[in-house]
Amino acid sequence: MEYKLRTEKSNITTMMEFILLGFSYSPNFQWILFGIFLVLYLTILMCNSVIVLITRIDPTLQTPMYFFLNHFSILEICYVTVTIPRMLTDLLSQKGHISFFACATQMCLVLLFGGLECLLLAVMAYDRYVAICNPLHYGLIMSPQVCVQLVTASWVSGVPVVIGQTWQVFSLPFCGSTTINHFFCDLPPVFKLACGDTFVNEIAVYVVAVVFIMVPFLLIVVSYGKIISNILKLRSARGRAKAFSTCSSHLTVVVLFYGTASTTYLQPKPNQSEETGKLISLFYTVLIPTLNPIIYTLRNKDITVALRKLLSKLST
Repeated sequence: MEYKLRTEKSNITTMMEFILLGFSYSPNFQWILFGIFLVLYLTILMCNSVIVLITRIDPTLQTPMYFFLNHFSILEICYVTVTIPRMLTDLLSQKGHISFFACATQMCLVLLFGGLECLLLAVMAYDRYVAICNPLHYGLIMSPQVCVQLVTASWVSGVPVVIGQTWQVFSLPFCGSTTINHFFCDLPPVFKLACGDTFVNEIAVYVVAVVFIMVPFLLIVVSYGKIISNILKLRSARGRAKAFSTCSSHLTVVVLFYGTASTTYLQPKPNQSEETGKLISLFYTVLIPTLNPIIYTLRNKDITVALRKLLSKLST
C-alpha cells in the first residue's frame, strides 16, 4: 500500500511539469537561432517603443487612429514578451523544462493577447471606416471617451473567456509523454498530450476561435468593403490615393496576422503536422510582430515625419 502511494505521488510529481521541445532537434544551430531571435526581439521592443513614444508626444498624432496604434504597439510588446524570452532561455539551457502552472499562464497570456490583437484590428478598421465614409461626424463618433471605451472593452472582454478556456484545457488528465513539440505552450500541441477524448474541448476551442478571430475578421471585411466602395466614388485620383494610403498599413497587418493565426486555430488537428504548426506559430508570434512596426513606419507619412522630428531634436 505504501509503495502504491509512493508510485502515485511520483506520477503526479512527474506531471507537474512539461518539456518544451522547441528547436532542440537542431543543436548545431542553437547559437545561431539564439542570435536571430534575440535581434528580432530587440527590434520589436525598440520599434514599438518608438511608435508608443512619438504617438504620445507629437501633437500632430493626437488622433483616434494613432491612439489605437499606440495601444496596438503596447500589445505587440506584451505579446512577444510572453514567448520569446522563454524561447531564448530554452535555447541557452537546452532543457526546456516548464512547470504546469507556468505553461498554463503562458497559454492564457498568448490567447489573451492574440484575441486582443484581433479585436484591436477590428476597432482600427472601424475607425478608418468612420474617417473615410463619415468624415463630417468623425470627431463626434470617435470622441476620446469612445476611443477609451473601445480599447478598454477590447482589453477586458477576452479575460474571462481565456481564463475559462485555459482552465478547461489544463483540467484534462495528462499521461504518458510530457514533451510538447513546440517552443511555447500552445493549444494544439498541449491537446496531443491529454488522455481520453478531447472532442468537446476542441469544439470549445473552435467556438472561441470563431468568436475572437472570424467575427472581428468579418467586421474588418465589411468595414473595408464600405471603405473601398466609398473611395471608388471619389472623383479625384489624388483623393483616392490618399484615402487608400491611410488604410494600406492596417490592411497589410490584417492579412499577415489573420492568414497565419486562422491556419493554426481554425484548421482541424489531423490536417496539420507538428512541424508545420510550429513554423506557422513562428510567423505570427515572432516574424509578423517584427514586420508590423516597420510596415506602419514606412507606409505612414505622419509617423515618418514625426520620427524625423524626434531624431532632429535628439541630435541637437
